Amino acid sequence: MENELKESRLRSSRGLVPVAVILSVLIIDQIIKIMVKTQMAIGDEIVITSWFRILFVENNGMAFGLELIGKLFLSLFRIAAIGFFCWYLYKIVRRGFPTGYVITVSFIIAGALGNLIDCMFYGLVFSESTSLPDGVAHFTAFGDGYAPFLYGKVVDMFYFPLFKWPEWMPLVGGDIFFSPIFNFADSCITCGVIVVIFFYSRIVNMGLNYTDAPTDAEAGSREEIPVPDDDEEEI
Repeated sequence: MENELKESRLRSSRGLVPVAVILSVLIIDQIIKIMVKTQMAIGDEIVITSWFRILFVENNGMAFGLELIGKLFLSLFRIAAIGFFCWYLYKIVRRGFPTGYVITVSFIIAGALGNLIDCMFYGLVFSESTSLPDGVAHFTAFGDGYAPFLYGKVVDMFYFPLFKWPEWMPLVGGDIFFSPIFNFADSCITCGVIVVIFFYSRIVNMGLNYTDAPTDAEAGSREEIPVPDDDEEEI
């Protein structure tokens, strides 16, 4: 009974970690987006350094402004993907996966949720942002915004024009080295995926059958120390 109580408390504490991560990312992401949306018009720019700027744009597509598929399909796909990853997160927490991996998956889920919130609700509660001098958006009564449910635009603002390629280079000469404009949610997704690839690929390959026990090869490589039999006569 005592062991079951300890196990229950341990699972509860494990469950608090992804909840805290997801809520923290969502709060930070939405604060940044709302500040930009309600204080800047489309195309407005704040120069932080020569290689980092706040540049307000909106997009209908995926991360970094890509637009490959229809808006409604993309929003529904996001909902389905987030649902799957939430189920997966629940499973790995219950099965005692490493905390670092749980946090990484939580970052990916939080980033996807952050952009989904834009698509679901921004069109309902904000007026449209434009590039006109008075194009700064403002809050509206729910449902009186610029777009219906699931058709809101994702707010992007981080721009890193690190450098330009030399003019003499073929294809990319004169272009910005890194031109995509993205948001905090996009960066959480990207960083999460990179960490998974470089540090947790073994766990991903094992799926939900993950175990931290040594493999057969690892176990076989260890020298076994013989244990004397109690009945064996001492010499």
